[in-house]
Amino acid sequence: MRTVVLLAAFFALAACASSAQDVAATKATFDAGVAAYDAKDYAKAYDLFASIDDRDLAAMRNVALMLRKGEGVAKDPKAAEEMYARAASGGLATAAADLGEMLLKGEAGPPDPKAALPWLAGAADAGHPVAAFELAQMYEQGNGVAKDLGLARKLYQASADAGYDAAKQRLATLPPP
Repeated sequence: MRTVVLLAAFFALAACASSAQDVAATKATFDAGVAAYDAKDYAKAYDLFASIDDRDLAAMRNVALMLRKGEGVAKDPKAAEEMYARAASGGLATAAADLGEMLLKGEAGPPDPKAALPWLAGAADAGHPVAAFELAQMYEQGNGVAKDLGLARKLYQASADAGYDAAKQRLATLPPP
């Protein structure tokens, strides 16, 4: 019995050490991808991010962004949406905001405000100012949702409070409550 416990402890320690090495290697690869991107070596950056997109949400979002823009890889909005959805489902608010924006604008098909709504709402709830702004516009205009100027105003205010200038400007033009 003692041998079993000792073996279990050994394997647990080995897994922790391996895990720490994996985390360090993933971070190094991510940082190399950022450096390549900043140097405008988009093909290298894409390859680096894609090599770790199964274990790093930010790398997953970067792959989606590069697919969306066609940087270092052929432009593929549908694949970008799918990758954003994976990262957003993992809890990355920036990916949810990006996906909501793509759906709202119809970058991979017809505009779909109803599909954009939950992604933008989740990102806005997480404090993403652009998502809050876009969601506010939806409520102000009644685009895919019932028109609600009160909610639009609150969303614009949250966006403005986070420093988004377009929201400050939009708030100034809304009629008083």
